Amino acid sequence: MSPVIEAGDCATDELLEQLREGKRVTIRTEFLGSDHEVTLRFDGETFFCDTPTTLHKHDSEDGMRECIRKHGYCAT
Repeated sequence: MSPVIEAGDCATDELLEQLREGKRVTIRTEFLGSDHEVTLRFDGETFFCDTPTTLHKHDSEDGMRECIRKHGYCAT
């Protein structure tokens, strides 16, 4: 079972470290006035961000880092 954390509870580097270790991280966040869970994961090649509406894929750690920051999943 992946840990569930609130958006903003971890720094970007902490989230990426957990993903590189093979862990799935579920982020509880608000989107359009409703609470949602987003699951972040890494398969060794591609980073994934599973949202309630879309599966985002990132080929690089920098791409995932930008996604995490853009969507407010990390601490500022």
